[in-house]
Amino acid sequence: MHSYLLLSISLVFALLSGCSSIGDQKDYSSDASNIPTQVPAWSNDDSAGSATHLTELIASQELQSLVFEALDNNPGLQQTLLILEQSQAQLRQKRGDRYPELEAGFSANNAKDTDNQYTGSLTLSWQVDLWQQIEDGINGAEQSLFRQQATYQAARDTLASETMSSWLSLVSQKRSLVIEQQRLNTLAKNEEVILQRYQRGLGTLDDLDSARSSTFSTRASVRELEQSIREGERALNSLLGRVTDDQYQVPDQYPMVEQPLTELPEQTLARRPDLQAAWHAIAAAESDARVAYKDLLPRIDIQAVLDDTSTSARDALLTGPAWTLLTNLTAPLFQGGKLRAAAEIADLESAIQYQNYRETLLTAVEEVRNALAREQALAQRQTYIQQALEKQRLTLKRYQDKYRAGNATILELLNVQGQTYDLEAQLDTLTFNRLNNRITLALALGLGVTE
Repeated sequence: MHSYLLLSISLVFALLSGCSSIGDQKDYSSDASNIPTQVPAWSNDDSAGSATHLTELIASQELQSLVFEALDNNPGLQQTLLILEQSQAQLRQKRGDRYPELEAGFSANNAKDTDNQYTGSLTLSWQVDLWQQIEDGINGAEQSLFRQQATYQAARDTLASETMSSWLSLVSQKRSLVIEQQRLNTLAKNEEVILQRYQRGLGTLDDLDSARSSTFSTRASVRELEQSIREGERALNSLLGRVTDDQYQVPDQYPMVEQPLTELPEQTLARRPDLQAAWHAIAAAESDARVAYKDLLPRIDIQAVLDDTSTSARDALLTGPAWTLLTNLTAPLFQGGKLRAAAEIADLESAIQYQNYRETLLTAVEEVRNALAREQALAQRQTYIQQALEKQRLTLKRYQDKYRAGNATILELLNVQGQTYDLEAQLDTLTFNRLNNRITLALALGLGVTE
């Protein structure tokens, strides 16, 4: 009687201490949900964008085709998809814990000088989910699945943006190549004129050497751009999952890149799949923590066994089998603090995932603010360089006239020509950076791709 009383007191103590521990868990997921509401409205947003998906930014059928080819064939994205399918299978596996387990057994005993003995059995086992521990485990698996779904969506969006940027970069590089080729043609003509003047005794070797030096330098730049274009095409092939060394015909002019739709921070951040994945990671960790704490509580296992022994294998379990019903109530009393430590570790994992969510959110906010500010700054710089180029072209025309009249040296003309081409290249680069930044901004705003 004394042992029964001691056992009952121990079970009650375990129950009360376990329940108290569960009730002390911090609600990290709710705290995380409130953080986006504290983000102030985006500043420096003078845009009136209307694009709500990445694929709406650039109206190019060729680019659309490349994006969806990448989504279908990119091996990195396919790995993420397979991990998602693993998570789906793991959830189905976890849901099986709700149901009883049925096992069949059969054995034969061949003893000397006696009849063979055959034993058949059916065992039905079931854990009573007294504390909703199994449901917590299933909920954790569900949250892990949601996390992986968001991770897969984030990978799709990132891949689409990388494909678009890679294609737009090819447009930019080929335009830069055209500018350098124009510079090279101009220098070649200048060199020819200088050579003719030198042969007539109207110039010096210094003028000819300076012209040839500029020509060789520009030829090196042209070769560098050609190599860069080929590397860009190979990078795009890798994104598309192609093993062939394909080349691409891209437009001579930059396409129109729409500005993405900018909404309130809370709406924007709610769309970001990386933030969704981080939140579900918190929820999954909290469910795992609840499971770990409930391991401290008593559990009830029910087992029903149907068995029979016969001298005939066919008659086993068919000739008056016996039922046995067992109910076990168990509770952890002393395990060296392992269960308590496991619960604390699981609780700390929730705290870790909460801090990871905060870090992800801060990164997201920084990305949006930087991209919005960059759009405005690039627009202003583009305007200034455009104005500078217009003035420079007027200066170039004057120096060409002065050179023909003999009032300017060839070195002065070469210098002004170089400055003009440098401004054209700078303006082209700014145009690319601004258009590419809109792709970056759309991704930061959570404007992904649809199925």
